[in-house]
Amino acid sequence: MLVPDNIHPEQTIYFNGAFVLKTLQESRAMELVELYIKTRTEREMTMPVFLLCLDWLFLLGVVSMNSRGEVELCS
Repeated sequence: MLVPDNIHPEQTIYFNGAFVLKTLQESRAMELVELYIKTRTEREMTMPVFLLCLDWLFLLGVVSMNSRGEVELCS
């Protein structure tokens, strides 16, 4: 859930997605695994949570995959 009422806010996709976005803003585009590793230096999260965050950011139109297979910020 994005913002459930029965768990702590720091365990939500909404909260963790901000760390993924912050990491991506530093480089504009990077490989999926590299993005995950750099994001984990800021915030400890599992790969499934990380992927849900990316899915959420993709649905919002904030990130996309470029022709090289990297995750990048949309302009």
